[in-house]
Amino acid sequence: MPVPHIRHATLDDEDRLGRLDRATWSPLHAVQPRPQPPYEPFFNERFGPRDHLVAELGGTLVGYIKLGYPTPLACNTHVRQIQGLAVAEEARGAGVGRALLRAVQDEARRQGARRISLRVLGHNAPARKLYESEGFVVEGILPEEFLLEGEYVDDVLMGRGL
Repeated sequence: MPVPHIRHATLDDEDRLGRLDRATWSPLHAVQPRPQPPYEPFFNERFGPRDHLVAELGGTLVGYIKLGYPTPLACNTHVRQIQGLAVAEEARGAGVGRALLRAVQDEARRQGARRISLRVLGHNAPARKLYESEGFVVEGILPEEFLLEGEYVDDVLMGRGL
């Protein structure tokens, strides 16, 4: 099985990232409604190419991970937060998510971060299992934080030291 190639996103990736984001939309991880045309640009004022790592298999973009700050506070700049992760359906099981997760931790360390955190929906068992296998631990649960498709879903806060 080929190893995913991980790199920083570029402006040229925007259309492919937007298509991937829409194709992977699921109530398993999304709290916003399914995107409808006209679609918003993938990159915006808050998150640009510099905030995304992408994964390629055989030259095809098959995943991304978004890294940001959890708050705008100066006293919190030692923490980074994973604020999005998507893997194309056809690339699942090929180690893409794990490769992105490891690469983003290396990037956070490179930026001088001491901690990395994320939020995951309680019912997203595959993502939670992946995060736990990479050393993330549950640090808090916001019970029934979201109402998704008629079901109340917990918001699980996870993190780890770097």
